Amino acid sequence: MGILFSRNLAIKCFLPFLFSNRVSGNLFPKELQNMMCMVSRTGRDLQRYDVDGCRQIVGCIPYRYRRKEEHEKELEVLVISTQNGNGMQFPKGGWETNESMEQAALRETIEEAGVIGNIESKLGKWSYKSKRQDVVHEGYMFSLLVKKQLENWPEKNFRQRSWMSVSEAKEVCPHIWMKEALDVLVINTRTVQDFRTDNSESLNKIQVCYTHNTM
Repeated sequence: MGILFSRNLAIKCFLPFLFSNRVSGNLFPKELQNMMCMVSRTGRDLQRYDVDGCRQIVGCIPYRYRRKEEHEKELEVLVISTQNGNGMQFPKGGWETNESMEQAALRETIEEAGVIGNIESKLGKWSYKSKRQDVVHEGYMFSLLVKKQLENWPEKNFRQRSWMSVSEAKEVCPHIWMKEALDVLVINTRTVQDFRTDNSESLNKIQVCYTHNTM
């Protein structure tokens, strides 16, 4: 009862707050983090299904950049252990009727991986067959830039989490559709980095020309 109440409170109050503000690393006080650690979804009473009866699943690929050298950063992604212990995967779960797709993705990420961050772009939509049941699910994945890693989270006692390189994550993840989502994330982050590099070089050229013309 207490867990259910805490979860409903999070959906109504905390998750909308996350989506109205960009998340910073020190946004959540310790007391709020402890309340969020009580939040865990159970049951499928509110589960969404598409018109063909496929269960709709949403999740995130949490990522960060690890500095290797002074001007070089490496993309890392966070993977979690599966419930049956067969490999690693990205956090995901059922999309429910009382939340948006982005809210569901963030909630699942907090519950299963214990990280908070900014939901960015939708990586795509996939249809995949459940390994536990002979049914087809409709899966959506988002990229999430991690801002805070919680010490305690709802599924801490039965999930392991680990930061890995892209190549390492592909080796341990058994799900083809998640690997494809990871490929999209890599392309997106490279595009953003290239855009920033091009803009930085253009700005430097403008500054050089301005300095030359004013001398």
